[in-house]
Amino acid sequence: MRIAIFGSNGPTGRHLTDQALAAGHEVVAVTRRPGSIAERPGLTVAVADATNPVEVKAAVSGTDAVVSALGARFSKEQITTYSASATAITEAMADHGIKRLLVISSSIADPNWRPTGAHFFNYVLDPLVNRRLGRTLHEDMRRMEAVIRDTDLDWTLVRPSGLFEHPEVTDFHTEENSADGVFTARADLAASMLRELTQRAYVRTAMGVITTSVKPNIAKLIWAEGVKKK
Repeated sequence: MRIAIFGSNGPTGRHLTDQALAAGHEVVAVTRRPGSIAERPGLTVAVADATNPVEVKAAVSGTDAVVSALGARFSKEQITTYSASATAITEAMADHGIKRLLVISSSIADPNWRPTGAHFFNYVLDPLVNRRLGRTLHEDMRRMEAVIRDTDLDWTLVRPSGLFEHPEVTDFHTEENSADGVFTARADLAASMLRELTQRAYVRTAMGVITTSVKPNIAKLIWAEGVKKK
């Protein structure tokens, strides 16, 4: 399968690219910074702004499926990265007749998501970090989901929980809408998406993904994903 990956040089995009190539897929790595992606067999680099319809249409030409691992930082200002890129990508896919689309969203997009037994997360971290500091980001994720749901593509909205780094794929769990867990390793997120591309268990719905066999250190996670990134 020839897969266009948006956000291919981001934290999850790198896992997706590595795993897709290892599985024998061809990858079109779509990025605004071509120098950040090393050339290797099976990989083609396409330079495009994911919100530019003309550039996106050229980037996805000749592919069998499109995967978006685009991300944005928390901001007090309005964020449009997710919804604008979703509009450009879905329109380009419709023009080319490409049907399969997987896009990373978040468990936060499910209004009923509350991990069982995670009291500190549910009553401290989630209200403070996700629903206050990340409010504008998650609002745009919901707009992105609405844009995608309004198409006739074979889409899957992929909803991880709190993302963290782990060097290898584990025994992850998927569930419709969102999964009952606080954390998702990026390696597991990538693996779940590549599996879903071919298994098609969650077409035209959302797929929650959680990591069940390992957990990150909370202090290290906050440092790596919040403080250090800034």
